[in-house]
Amino acid sequence: MPHSLSELAARTGATVAGDGDVVITHVATLESAGPGAIAFLANIKYRAQLAATRASAVIVAPEVAGDTAVPKLLTAAPYSTYAKVASILYPAEPIEPGTHPSAAVDPHASVASSAVIGAHAVVGAKASVGERARIGAGCVVGDGASIGDDTVLYPNVTVYDRCVIGPRCVVHSGVVIGADGFGLAEEKGRWLKIPQIGRVVIGADVEIGANTTIDRGAIDDTVIEDDVKLDNQIQIGHNCRIGAHTAIAGCTGIAGSTRIGRNCRIGGAAMISGHIDICDGAMISGAAQIHDSIKVPGMYTSAFPIMPYKEWRRQAMALRRLADFEDRVRQLEKNRSGARLVAEPPADEDKQ
Repeated sequence: MPHSLSELAARTGATVAGDGDVVITHVATLESAGPGAIAFLANIKYRAQLAATRASAVIVAPEVAGDTAVPKLLTAAPYSTYAKVASILYPAEPIEPGTHPSAAVDPHASVASSAVIGAHAVVGAKASVGERARIGAGCVVGDGASIGDDTVLYPNVTVYDRCVIGPRCVVHSGVVIGADGFGLAEEKGRWLKIPQIGRVVIGADVEIGANTTIDRGAIDDTVIEDDVKLDNQIQIGHNCRIGAHTAIAGCTGIAGSTRIGRNCRIGGAAMISGHIDICDGAMISGAAQIHDSIKVPGMYTSAFPIMPYKEWRRQAMALRRLADFEDRVRQLEKNRSGARLVAEPPADEDKQ
């Protein structure tokens, strides 16, 4: 739906510079934008594209406003303002409540009259589905599970028995919530399965990317707090707790009983060992390996930067020799200390 630049400014809290009556119909990049489009500059390395853009308007910080003559939305946070503008220009499609004839809803389930239950979805006994919730085709909501108001499950999501998803969450296709954690005890060379009796409890405004898996707790619950954002293909082990407003990029693996604080940022393919704590505000680089608790906020990394293979091999071989080098240095220091004791006369002899 078209909006004037002034309307967009009023709804996002930005300031108009230039013609506020220009009509905006869609968003685009600085490079590809044409008439009717609004673009944005959030990364300074694209600043050169700002002067050449053919967009009808741009979203920029005040310090770069002079780089282009087109109408602008001025804001200290161009990227988040762009997110708001895009939501206004591309609103969610209205839904028609109801249950598809092919869906299987247990007579003891509670489904709000405003909810949508898609084709071949299953809603188990004593499960609850909140107001305006959308359960996509092929989803399974297990016995006693709870889906909050305005939450969307895209097709083929599985929510195991008794798990809880709060309001306004978005769960993408292929997600599995509440599968058994990896709980095993060894006896006489064989594995005994430990019953996983906890749940997964997910707060409000959480988004979970495609094919991510979150294991249920062994005894206590696995907990995902409010406003957590999880990318695709993340594994979260049993009894983990992820603090509010934390964002985790794709292919990260988090072993069981790990506690991650609030407002953390974790890069893709990070590997996090179990039974450790990561404090509020920690930032972890992609592909990092975290084996110990992090107690002080800041940026942490453990991976080599990219380099030519021969150089990487030389560096790796040097690392393998570090332990031997350390032993040799210690022995040299010990020998040197012993030689000094022999060479130095006693104090009374020295006075003579």
